[in-house]
Amino acid sequence: MVISHKNKTLSTLLATVFGGLGAHRFYLYGKKDYWAWLSILAFALLSLAAITEMPQSVFIAFLILAIISFFAGLIGALVIGLTPDEKWDAQFNTQSGRSSNSGWTVILLVVITFALGSTALIATLARGFDLYLTGGAFG
Repeated sequence: MVISHKNKTLSTLLATVFGGLGAHRFYLYGKKDYWAWLSILAFALLSLAAITEMPQSVFIAFLILAIISFFAGLIGALVIGLTPDEKWDAQFNTQSGRSSNSGWTVILLVVITFALGSTALIATLARGFDLYLTGGAFG
């Protein structure tokens, strides 16, 4: 049986781009990852509950859940990207026979992830304060 080598750079990229959907977890653990399926199920159920409770503001409820999921994916990308290669290999590549050498690509992904996350966090907080304090008077 061939054991596949799990690439840290690809995992970081998947977590940055599709982390809110759990794509990096499916890549790392396969289709039997209960946490990834639970995340998708919880997102769907919370969206359904928000639709039934607040049908007039379905978009806002869905947007809030999507933002939370997006931030969780970015945190996952930072954790994966900042894991040392030796620890990564010990956790995911023990039987692959290869060792990881991430290089600068994963560092650039971590920097992009951090910049994207901090920009999104500041924008979310600014818009939240605008809506809370002025009722959305500034846009």
